[in-house]
Amino acid sequence: MAVPPSLKGLQAFEAAARIGSFAAAAEELSVSAAAVSQLIRTVEEQMGRKLFHRVNRRVVLTEAGVEMLPRLTMAFQEIGSVARQLGGDTFRPRLVVSVSPSMAMGWLSQRLAGFASSHGVVDISLRGDDDPVPFDRELIDIRLSYGPHYREHPTEDIVQDAVYPVCAPGLADTIKPEGLASLPLIHTGWGPTGASFPSWHNWFEAAGIEPGRAAQRGLSANSSRAALDLAISGLGVALADGRLVRPLAQALELRQPYCLTIPERSARRDVVAAFRLWLIDECRRAVGSPALR
Repeated sequence: MAVPPSLKGLQAFEAAARIGSFAAAAEELSVSAAAVSQLIRTVEEQMGRKLFHRVNRRVVLTEAGVEMLPRLTMAFQEIGSVARQLGGDTFRPRLVVSVSPSMAMGWLSQRLAGFASSHGVVDISLRGDDDPVPFDRELIDIRLSYGPHYREHPTEDIVQDAVYPVCAPGLADTIKPEGLASLPLIHTGWGPTGASFPSWHNWFEAAGIEPGRAAQRGLSANSSRAALDLAISGLGVALADGRLVRPLAQALELRQPYCLTIPERSARRDVVAAFRLWLIDECRRAVGSPALR
């Protein structure tokens, strides 16, 4: 490549690829859509590789474009950070945290204020993602997942949790182990991309009870957060705050641990290291509580 791509051309490509639209990129950069198109075309000529496939009125990233985008996004974020510091603005570290959708809606979102109060101002992007997650494309700094999905990145097992029956207080006094199968049961299924969640059949087996087909009947939800909400509403008994009670002692250990994954590009950042320690402590203190799920 005799002539390196221009900074403006790379900026135009990064904006268009990140947003998914030449017109929106033009608005962000305060130029015309035609200027964005020309800048990207020039970069493609200079590199000798196509960065977009143009399909009807849509543009789709080529393999080269997919490879370039996360690196350029990180580079422009760093340039922006340096510019803000030189301009006198207070530096605010940014952290992208990915967890399961149920955890994003409940357990972690309720605790993030604790991290912010003890570690100062941080711009946190909390993402509720199903597995697998694209670490590089979405610039994810830290991922908490159920099961070791990401061994290609540095991953550590942090906690092994358990589930047990929970229900609304009004149902608790009527529940006996041998009569549980006759009550409305709430089932949780995490879908084909998620790790296997313990079933009511597993719980009855561990308790030494033969429920028959009753263990397959009742309500079902595709997230543990939704299953908890159904139980809070008094619609049945779930395997999974304070609005729920634990009517029976029998617990069932989850088949896999909760794991923390941090890509190498984020591991040396101070804010990531601080969040890792805080999150591990929060998870270990919450073991045994259905709120973790």
